[in-house]
Amino acid sequence: MQQGFSDSILITGAASGIGLATAYHLAELGAARLILVDRHPASLAETDSGRPSSVLTGDVGDPDFWAGVDLAGVRGAVINAGIAGVGRLTDLSFDDWRRVIATNLDGAFLSLQAALRGMREGGSIVCVASAASFKAEEGIGAYAASKAGLLQLARVAAKESAARGIRVNVIAPGGVETPMWESPQFDARVAEVGRDAAFNEIAAHATPLGRFNKPEEIARQIAFLLSNETCGNVTGSVFVSDGGYLL
Repeated sequence: MQQGFSDSILITGAASGIGLATAYHLAELGAARLILVDRHPASLAETDSGRPSSVLTGDVGDPDFWAGVDLAGVRGAVINAGIAGVGRLTDLSFDDWRRVIATNLDGAFLSLQAALRGMREGGSIVCVASAASFKAEEGIGAYAASKAGLLQLARVAAKESAARGIRVNVIAPGGVETPMWESPQFDARVAEVGRDAAFNEIAAHATPLGRFNKPEEIARQIAFLLSNETCGNVTGSVFVSDGGYLL
């Protein structure tokens, strides 16, 4: 069994989208135990695959939550919890700014810190950033700043943790077909043409390859980065999966 899949693995934001797909995929690969964290974990009951798991309800941006979580001996972590935020800088309230930063960056810091403290010698962490870490678009200032901050945070963690044999890498997806896209406008279009067609319409304008990622694709890429068999000498790297969006 590949190291990283035969051990305990933490996944934050595990109840939907990339996190949920990753939970399923790592269970299929034989993860000994999954530690699944989400604010709304009801759907995690559906991940039962015969593998032991712990489902923890909490806000990743709350230090009191992490104070009560025992991650001793964890060997893998997927720092994935995140929320969307839309608004031009001149219109964005400080409360809306803080709401995004609190989950996407503060929460990532606390999750990463807890995982690193729980790991002994050796381990693998993948942080889920975004192509928005690199490319400026109107109306996503808080989200883009949070994901750019996460990218650099992960690189620092990689350097600090290398002496303990802990690898920290980043995956930066472009568009992914997740609930994060849900809005009145998008939902109305889904009602007219269907979910796949609605996503393809957006992707046709945004990516040279003309489509977004499925969450299951990103889950497989996360497993690739977690694995010592495929990426045992890779740390501090950023894997971009964006259909050419950054070209």
